[in-house]
Amino acid sequence: MRDKMLAYFKEIFGDTDGVRVYFAPGRVNLIGEHTDYNGGHVFPCALTIGTYAAVRIRNDRNLRLFSMNFKDKGIISSSLEELIYKTEDDWANYPKGVLWAFTDQSIERLSMKHGLLGNMQYGMDILFFGNIPNSSGLSSSASIEVLTGYILKDLYGFNVDLTKIALLCQYAENKFNGVNCGIMDQFAIAMGKKDNAIFLDTSNLQYEYAPIELGDAKLIIACSNKKRGLGDSKYNERRSECEEALARLKTVVDIKSLGDLTEEEFDIHKEVIKDETLIKRAKHAVYENQRTVRAVQALKAKQITMFGSLMNASHVSLQEDYEVTGLELDTLVETAWKQEGVIGARMTGAGFGGCTVNIVKNDCIDSFIAEVGRVYEEKIGYQADFYVVEIGDGPREII
Repeated sequence: MRDKMLAYFKEIFGDTDGVRVYFAPGRVNLIGEHTDYNGGHVFPCALTIGTYAAVRIRNDRNLRLFSMNFKDKGIISSSLEELIYKTEDDWANYPKGVLWAFTDQSIERLSMKHGLLGNMQYGMDILFFGNIPNSSGLSSSASIEVLTGYILKDLYGFNVDLTKIALLCQYAENKFNGVNCGIMDQFAIAMGKKDNAIFLDTSNLQYEYAPIELGDAKLIIACSNKKRGLGDSKYNERRSECEEALARLKTVVDIKSLGDLTEEEFDIHKEVIKDETLIKRAKHAVYENQRTVRAVQALKAKQITMFGSLMNASHVSLQEDYEVTGLELDTLVETAWKQEGVIGARMTGAGFGGCTVNIVKNDCIDSFIAEVGRVYEEKIGYQADFYVVEIGDGPREII
């Protein structure tokens, strides 16, 4: 892939003197959806597909950004003095946002009271290429953010570890791009470990790696090919609904987040919320958090069937209580449940389009893809794409 990236860079920018190549993965969340901004647990893993960048430091302050995935946008030019959000810059606002976060003076909010100490004196030419389906829910935006952060650490000597890179990238997406995402996507990508998922408590960033041992089964991603953008979806609305439910619960119970509650505690106090929609949103956050804890326990005990059942229950909650699935994702999941060899299936990511994650026995994978694909195209009118995925490591330079 390194040679391919250098060839791309030469095609766009003219030569490859001084160019270095980097990679950051995408991620899939196995269970624990819409819990990361509610102080709950998540269970994502990094993938072997992701985003590549060929980078060269310039001798001035200018920035030139190009994506092989959005060739029609051409070279997007900026500078270290002009790190502002521009609608016309489209995808480039994600790496620009990370550059902005690394130089923003309010970064003390991330407990970096002495600054980042790196020296971003010169600009860059960066060419990106991603093999994550765009708007799929596999975190192409977080992948390019973490990739940019890792590049800045490596090329400019910023004194940040991978956890702080994840926090900076979340800060950029929240404050620069206006998407109130939680920490899960950036953390999973920055901290990825081959053949392991990350059991992360988003309230305090304590985490542990858990080996993914599926026996005679594999992870299958089904991409609905329904495009969606988080900023113009109901993602921010869901977050604000949870915040309002939490504020009402705090009047009767001493908690910091919805993730602090058990199902029993929630059921005792839920009537104080006094709004059926808000009760449903909060119920999902509380119950999904506890499902995630139980799912990881099941995986450790090699109870794969139980893990799959909890995945299924997660989708039902996202459909009925959180209302973020939609016809496309429901069709993929409900069809998957009917197939032989399917251990579990659920939507993954923010919802409103994107992907499902499925655990399917090896000898049923071909029939699963054929039949789910057939039903989906008949009902929806266009095709879904399927990926047999592997779990990979976090960001790195490709030598």
